[in-house]
Amino acid sequence: MFKISSYKTFQDGQIIFEDGSEGDCIYVVKGGEVEISKNVGVRKIVVEILKEGDIFGEMAYIDKTPRSATATAKGTAVVGTIDRNSFDAEFNKISADFQKILKTVAFRLRKTTKRSVKEQKTKDD
Repeated sequence: MFKISSYKTFQDGQIIFEDGSEGDCIYVVKGGEVEISKNVGVRKIVVEILKEGDIFGEMAYIDKTPRSATATAKGTAVVGTIDRNSFDAEFNKISADFQKILKTVAFRLRKTTKRSVKEQKTKDD
């Protein structure tokens, strides 16, 4: 498993990161729950509720673009930050072709998310 460089406890409703922010690390839920959501107009759409062992924040880290959603603690949540050097060392062991595949998957997921949000916004208007 990945090395955790630090742990932080977030209280209910506390934002871990916001949509559009820099994606400079990856997180793992060590306790509690984390809500991943996206605002569409004035409406919040919950994309997923993450539980212990779930990893999040990986897309922005892998494709080096801003975060595509907001992560918020549900109840008290303990979150570990995956050590950047450890992750980079493992990621760099992967062939350049496979790295490109992972980056393509992240790009397509991001594109699909944007399309879904746009369609939802159109429905709401």
